Amino acid sequence: MPFAKTILMIHPENFGFNVETAKSNAFQQQSKLNVDEIQAKAKLEFTNMAKVLMNHGVTVLSFQDTENPIKPDAIFPNNWVSFHDDGKVVLYPMEAKNRRLERRLDIIEALSEVYEVKEIIDLSYFESENKFLEGTGSMILDRVNKIAYACLSPRTHIEPFLEFCNKLGYKPAYFNAADENNKAIYHTNVMMSVGEFFAVVCLDAIQDANQREYLVRMLKKTHHTVIDISIKQMKSFAGNILQVKGKDACLIMSTTAFDCLTTDQLDEISDYVEIIPIDIPTIEQIGGGGVRCMMAEVFLRLKEAANN
Repeated sequence: MPFAKTILMIHPENFGFNVETAKSNAFQQQSKLNVDEIQAKAKLEFTNMAKVLMNHGVTVLSFQDTENPIKPDAIFPNNWVSFHDDGKVVLYPMEAKNRRLERRLDIIEALSEVYEVKEIIDLSYFESENKFLEGTGSMILDRVNKIAYACLSPRTHIEPFLEFCNKLGYKPAYFNAADENNKAIYHTNVMMSVGEFFAVVCLDAIQDANQREYLVRMLKKTHHTVIDISIKQMKSFAGNILQVKGKDACLIMSTTAFDCLTTDQLDEISDYVEIIPIDIPTIEQIGGGGVRCMMAEVFLRLKEAANN
């Protein structure tokens, strides 16, 4: 199954504006709300999102963030870990020092009691070289065709990306992308998402015509309809979306993203999947990440299934 039926989420304990990540993340916004107000709103948005996912048949594995040390971005676990159906678990090198604290072996140990974990691949050693690859924020994985897409940025370097592809057996496809101010797009998953039969991409962000044509050619070769979004739509998190498998195939996006898409774009997506919009404005604005960032897909096999 190339799309996850099970999602790992981290309930926030100290969610807030992360000063350490703001330099490279143009999506983050300061808020006039106080710390307690921000935390209360983030917890409500998190709880509602988990409930919506479960109501649509998605299994949600929710872990509580630890109170100490303080980790303002712990709500975005897809950056530090990924789980694969061959039993591999990958840990990733993170740019911000306070985000490195999010890596939690206790969570992997808890999952290993139920799921088959065969190998932990730890790429965090790249941090000593100031080279980073922030999980499925940095990469979009086409698990069917074994292609990893990545836009290079201060948080996505070529060396750890190629190391991931080598160890997991993915073909690398990388390019450069920037916003209207020529600022590098910090994570690939804010500008691009690959579904089963479609791909949502902000092609305007890829300034090099050859790279843009290469990406489109790759997506069409793998039988994906390319749905192009504008830079303005990208900044409203229209690329930060994820297809999952609940009762049916569904596409999770925020209401911010849903509201910015045109009727034609929504109709085209709806030809393939049911769209599930979820309201997370506080998390988006202050954290600079959307619904996709909040979901770490779990493709590990249950131990009973793995042994059969």
